Amino acid sequence: MNKNLWLLILSQIFAFTAAPVTVFLSGIIGSKFSPTKSLATLPMALSVVGIALFAFFAAKLMSIIGRKFGFIFASIGTCFASLITAYSIIIESFILFNLGCFFIGGGIAFSHQYRFAAVEVVDKGYAPKAISIILLAGIGSAFIGPNVANISKGLISDHLYAGSYLALAVLAISSTIFLFFYQEPKKPLNIQYKAGRSLFELLSQPRFLQALIASAFAYAVMTFLMTATPISMHLMENISLSKTGFVIQFHIAAMFLPSLITGNLIKRFGHSKIMYVGVLLFSVTIVTSLFEQNFNNYLIALIFLGLGWNFLFISGTSLLVLCYREEEKFRAQGYNDLIVYSIQAIASLSAGIFLTLTSWKTMNIICLIFLIIITLSTIRADYIKKKPQ
Repeated sequence: MNKNLWLLILSQIFAFTAAPVTVFLSGIIGSKFSPTKSLATLPMALSVVGIALFAFFAAKLMSIIGRKFGFIFASIGTCFASLITAYSIIIESFILFNLGCFFIGGGIAFSHQYRFAAVEVVDKGYAPKAISIILLAGIGSAFIGPNVANISKGLISDHLYAGSYLALAVLAISSTIFLFFYQEPKKPLNIQYKAGRSLFELLSQPRFLQALIASAFAYAVMTFLMTATPISMHLMENISLSKTGFVIQFHIAAMFLPSLITGNLIKRFGHSKIMYVGVLLFSVTIVTSLFEQNFNNYLIALIFLGLGWNFLFISGTSLLVLCYREEEKFRAQGYNDLIVYSIQAIASLSAGIFLTLTSWKTMNIICLIFLIIITLSTIRADYIKKKPQ
């Protein structure tokens, strides 16, 4: 733990509040302003699309202006996007609200770069711990964001929740306070993005492909099932809204709390073994779904879903930073996030469709395909590494 890492953690806590606030409010406001009920989740979906589309741009911009000014730029952008969203609530414009959520998603894409920035201010051997700490700080964002949004929702009379987005604008810009004290590592940032290997050359590395698949498919499985859970529990199985919320809360806790130990486990046992454990944890979710769909089984399934995501995403991200050269890090990180969050967007958008056309059990069985691919890519990378040259 050094000064720069502390500053990144504190800044990220405030910058990342946009994500839980969007999850918390976009559906509620969308259902109020959307012309049809089927479009109520469109603002949330567009925010995920914003993350995917801005992921590569975030890495490219930071290769030019650096992490510090990249994060400051994003915080200012999120602040303005939040003000636009607040204004859309005042004038009751569904189109403008969607636009605001899309650009807030763009700001969240920059926030995901904090994990790479954390790796750059510690020795490479401590990369898993640094990433774990950054993800653990997400609990602070999840606590501050929704609570501040709830407290400030009535700030503007007759326009419920406009005040929530005004408060989000303040939270977003507050992250810049810590960044002013952040010292950019001395790197030739102006030439980094122009050098290095292409995407196909990077993907030809078994370890790079392993890291990318672990992160991307971990997000795919987690988002696919988490998005469908409230609909499956509350609407299809008639489980109370309070119990459904309880399950989601425990799922989020399971996503982030293991970060206290995941970095140490990776350092001790290696990336591949932790990935195998992540696949095993996901498997518990799938097996549990095959039994009766009651509160206890949903709770167990979603807890193990969060645990599996944590092990796979942290091990995948920390392995990625070992697979590229210094001059190509922004390119590699940009491609990684573009693919990871594009797959997350597809999973989020398709979850409701799959649940409607199939069932909760079938959706879980479909996820077995992703677990098999993660396992095979890890086995392949381990085999090639051990194979005599």
